[in-house]
Amino acid sequence: MTKPNIALIGAPIDCGKRRNGCLMGPDSLRTAGLAESIEALGFTVNDLGDLDPGPLDLNDDAHLHAKSAVIQWQKTLSAATIDRLQTDLPIFMGGDHAMALGTLHGAAAYAAQVNRPLFVLWLDAHTDYHTLHTTQSGNLHGTPMGYVTGRAGFDGFPDVPHPIPLDRVCMIGLRSVDAAEKTALQKSNFHNVDMRAIDEGGIVRPLNAFLDQVARANGLLHVSFDVDFLDPEVAPAVGTTVPGGATLREAHLVMEMLSDSGLMTSMDIAELNPFLDERGRTASTIVDLISSAFGKRIFDRPTQSGA
Repeated sequence: MTKPNIALIGAPIDCGKRRNGCLMGPDSLRTAGLAESIEALGFTVNDLGDLDPGPLDLNDDAHLHAKSAVIQWQKTLSAATIDRLQTDLPIFMGGDHAMALGTLHGAAAYAAQVNRPLFVLWLDAHTDYHTLHTTQSGNLHGTPMGYVTGRAGFDGFPDVPHPIPLDRVCMIGLRSVDAAEKTALQKSNFHNVDMRAIDEGGIVRPLNAFLDQVARANGLLHVSFDVDFLDPEVAPAVGTTVPGGATLREAHLVMEMLSDSGLMTSMDIAELNPFLDERGRTASTIVDLISSAFGKRIFDRPTQSGA
């Protein structure tokens, strides 16, 4: 199988919520050696620097935090995703999870251009299925899945001409879902692998079933990886910690299965906040996990110092 060229694209969006720090995420991943780690696995990697949406309007309306700025980022990220998917496998280094308002919008548009269905693997403690009207916090990093699946209630945002059907979405790691999101999702047919399901039956069977669905449909696969998918003991550098998340081994298994499938065509890394990290520990963990998604295996891992 020919290895795709990898494009690293910084998306230092930090306006999808009120706690600052995610704008440092791209540089933290660079410092932790993301490009070098993927290159060592035989890929050609180009770091294209950080996107610039232009001057941001950070004025809030009565409830929604930095709505205009988030819309500017959405447009920038959607266009960048469409452009980069023409030639590369893009990894968008965030930035808060409002980035997915743009990356998924763009990936869906590109999928329509090439007449292939888009599937989404959503690795997150949260569904992020709110609309502008249901979010109680007003933080728009909680809305991307609602937006890209075509929910009403996104006044002012670009139209979604290619909504992603929920039966093409697999959410793994859920453990914090607001009542409004739960009500809206209860009658849908999305693939839900919450932490109880993982505790009871593991990750392999449901993830394999989803990947088989992608393969049968000749689909594109966008992986949106929120740091809070992981347990806070593993990855403390996130502003939305929820105890009881995926272990390091469970997360590596997901990434290794993605590598085995060869199906991933684009990726987000969201919500890394280096301001909350412990000497870069979370960034280094994320780099190691992403390396697993590109073929790094147990035999490639050195013994830790002191062992």
